[in-house]
Amino acid sequence: MARRPVIGCSMSTGGTTTLTNFVPRTYTDWVARAGGVALGLPNGRPDLAEAALALCDGLLLSGGNDVHPLHYGAEPAVGLGEIDAPRDAYELPLTRAALARGLPLLGICRGVQTLNVAAGGTLEQDLRSLPNRLQHQMNVVGERIVHHTVDLVPGSQLARILGATQVATNSYHHQAVAEPGAGLVVCARATDGTVEAVEAADGRFVIGVQWHPEMMAADHEPTAKLFAAFLAACARSAGESDATNR
Repeated sequence: MARRPVIGCSMSTGGTTTLTNFVPRTYTDWVARAGGVALGLPNGRPDLAEAALALCDGLLLSGGNDVHPLHYGAEPAVGLGEIDAPRDAYELPLTRAALARGLPLLGICRGVQTLNVAAGGTLEQDLRSLPNRLQHQMNVVGERIVHHTVDLVPGSQLARILGATQVATNSYHHQAVAEPGAGLVVCARATDGTVEAVEAADGRFVIGVQWHPEMMAADHEPTAKLFAAFLAACARSAGESDATNR
């Protein structure tokens, strides 16, 4: 019986007097539902990031606070939200190491932003300050509902996975990808032009989405397809790793 792939999940930093690391169960539940085992990767010493990845068959970059703009060569602008400095310090090297190792990677909300910054790209610090933008921060009654549509690039890896060129998504962000990082291409945009997803130009499973698929219900088909494809890539990674270590 093949073992379940181990998915490293990045974590947020919380607490005031004592720092804590946490990841919402919505992420780990979807990993388990899709056939994997979630392993939390707490923010700590950046020099241990690569050692942590040695335990993983894939990397899931979860949502959270803003990435500090100094990491992409910008100064803080009006509208910048709360930053998570311990997370930046650990997660950016973690992401670069995952890319260098060729691990399957799925970034969600802050995760797509972290992926992009790690690859040398930049971010829009506050969409609310830009003209003619949609409302990207949901303010509605009810959970597990969608907020706006997203157009996927026909023929992109993400479009093939979802089997569509347009999906309706939830939306809980005020930042977004500006210039894609090295090796990444835009594969989805909102109708106002906001980047909603990027993927690896070489076809590897490296995908970042700006919405929160893990917050949708267990029977939400686009989310199920996305996590299934991610776990399938991680299973292949696990098989290759096991074969190498025999």
